Amino acid sequence: QVQLVESGGGSVQAGGSLRLSCAAYGYIDSYYYMGWFRQVLGKEREGVATIDGAGSTRYVESVKGRFTISKDNAKNTLYLQMNSLKLEDTAMYYCAADLRDYGLTTRGYKYWGQGTQVTVSS
Repeated sequence: QVQLVESGGGSVQAGGSLRLSCAAYGYIDSYYYMGWFRQVLGKEREGVATIDGAGSTRYVESVKGRFTISKDNAKNTLYLQMNSLKLEDTAMYYCAADLRDYGLTTRGYKYWGQGTQVTVSS
């Protein structure tokens, strides 16, 4: 069993930065595909960024150049560095993991965290 615990969310002004962390517990190794997803109340959850075992990354177009996904295999922790935050980045952010590559789609990932709220204000 794998447990994912996100942290690092909070309130920030537009243009600011936050770094989200996702600590993984249980049997998880560097081969897992991991990603960050976000959801606004009343809307569908969307993929933000993913990373595979080799370190290859994918980003949704709206965050390219602003967000960076990374992971520390020794610490079993996934990160999302978010810079130049915009109002539209406000959402609950979730991390997810799976042995299969589901990319930025939300369906398929077996393990999900509980989420951490990011609120960007003007």
